[in-house]
Amino acid sequence: MNIRGLFAILGGSFFVYVGVLHFTDTEWFEPIVPPLFGSPEFWVIASGVVEILVGIMLIIPAIRRMGGFASATLLICLYPANLYMWINSVELGDGASLSHTGNLVRLVLQLGGIWISL
Repeated sequence: MNIRGLFAILGGSFFVYVGVLHFTDTEWFEPIVPPLFGSPEFWVIASGVVEILVGIMLIIPAIRRMGGFASATLLICLYPANLYMWINSVELGDGASLSHTGNLVRLVLQLGGIWISL
């Protein structure tokens, strides 16, 4: 296995883990959904399903390339919620919020994730 394969498996496992959290701790994710989108519960569940599917695609070698494109697309599509959280200092379900530095680190990690996915 090469380094890209290792990153794909690690990234895929992370997506599956976070996707499952969308079902087990829905209320934690709901504050992140911008009001413009409506129905936070729907978006949390829907994004959880997509994250699990993308994670599985990254783990399975035969569809990994398609999973990479799906991963990049997902990270781009999810960023409006992260930006909303950053601009509005949104508290998550546990009352915590990311600092300005934490949000910058998150942005860099997401951009890196997009780059690695492609």
